[in-house]
Amino acid sequence: MQTVYRRGFATAGIREITAAAGVAQGSFTNHFASKEDFGVAVIDHYFEQIRGVIARTLRDETLDPMARLHAYFDAIIALFADLNWHYGCLAGNMALEASEHSETIRHRLVAIFAEWSVPFADAVRDAQKLGHVRPDLDPDEVGAALLESWHGAMLRMKVERTSEPLERFRQFVLPALLGVQDAGSSPFQTRLSDRQRQKPKPKPRKQKGKPK
Repeated sequence: MQTVYRRGFATAGIREITAAAGVAQGSFTNHFASKEDFGVAVIDHYFEQIRGVIARTLRDETLDPMARLHAYFDAIIALFADLNWHYGCLAGNMALEASEHSETIRHRLVAIFAEWSVPFADAVRDAQKLGHVRPDLDPDEVGAALLESWHGAMLRMKVERTSEPLERFRQFVLPALLGVQDAGSSPFQTRLSDRQRQKPKPKPRKQKGKPK
């Protein structure tokens, strides 16, 4: 999975994949009928890890609903921080790379994103019951929109290699989607914001040419 994550599904060849796994090329064809089937297996393995994050955050009913949302975003941001904001989300990467060329992979991604949206919707629904989110919003639609917007922020993060798109999502997009003025914050978000405020400002460039 790491080879596909770091190199891309289209770029990573079977020889490279098997070499990274320390197995013979023949073992690949014994397990997978095609590279497409391998791609589905990679997505499933990745999403199994995401399910673990969801269980520890969005499904943690000891937390209030808004804290569950922030806990999920904190966990994902921490993973990206460890990678210096490289690579992005494997499911999102596969959606961009393979969904136009493989119906098998596209259909698997459709099912995964549908499952992925549910815990967001449930957190929104629970927040509505507590009066923390506008009651007239459809929680299923908001849950889907949260995941979609978050993936857009992750894509921008991957390009810019900075946490700033993720924090803009939490500062502006999250409150707007939930219909609240302040969606709250988290310790991780506060640390990042403090670090960003402490960045030295770039020195003004000296103008070339003689002064008039």
